[in-house]
Amino acid sequence: MSTGASGGTAAGRLVLVATPIGNVRDLSPRAADVLRSADVVCCEDTRHSGRLFSRLGITTKRLLSLHGHNEAQRTEEVLRLLEDGLTVALVTDAGTPAISDPGARVVAAAHEAGAVVSIVPGPSAAVAAVAVAGLSAERWCFEGFLPRKGAERTARLAAIAAAPQAVVIYEAPGRVDALVADLASACGGDRLVAVCRELTKLHEQLWRGPLSLAAGLWPADSARGEFVLVLDAARAPAPAEVSPGELAAAVERLMASGLTRRDAVAEAAERAGIARREVYDALAQSGPAAS
Repeated sequence: MSTGASGGTAAGRLVLVATPIGNVRDLSPRAADVLRSADVVCCEDTRHSGRLFSRLGITTKRLLSLHGHNEAQRTEEVLRLLEDGLTVALVTDAGTPAISDPGARVVAAAHEAGAVVSIVPGPSAAVAAVAVAGLSAERWCFEGFLPRKGAERTARLAAIAAAPQAVVIYEAPGRVDALVADLASACGGDRLVAVCRELTKLHEQLWRGPLSLAAGLWPADSARGEFVLVLDAARAPAPAEVSPGELAAAVERLMASGLTRRDAVAEAAERAGIARREVYDALAQSGPAAS
């Protein structure tokens, strides 16, 4: 539930509801309850959501279209509903609203109006892809859809190539092969990537391997379905080798600056990117000078 410094007075409630990215049974019971009880449901495509609700036996009083082309206009309408004290549910065609889908403008406006804003979490293509990719996922960033061309795309690709964490990218089926080629050019063909297609659906596919082998697997005239790519993190270059004599000299300089031998060893090891025992070994090889 939202809290904050908003000065608005809207008495209604906006609830973001995550919907299935493919398998209808992934809709949570609480999500279904919220959709049944909401006064209005804002949908990216009312026909698509209407079919989903019909399959689940969910009836609502009113469906209101809210998509990328009318969100600014619909935001004012949603605010009026919230000011009237109504509960408005917000869904997109698949996944979590406002994540590379419409909704962020409405959410921000609802906060400013003082309405209660909450979420029923659930399916997310980005989270699902990161989990199933089997790549370094302690840290990851979400890029969504990249610019299609030009300097902005080039800049984003360069940033992705240098990213020290895994990167999640969405792409339309007809452009996946071009994206793979651009990533290979920017990152190098040996960078690992997981290409996830149609997650949770009947024809779910996960391809995992180096970018060089991914080229040409999804030509524009045959690729189908929704794609999520998870690119492995950039690897830090291996530290340059430092000779035992250089390590011993570094320890001596650090001790001369006032550090204890122990602290000097720790500092020299950190600078060289090696274990402390390797510095002690170097000192032993270099004699008693740094004692």
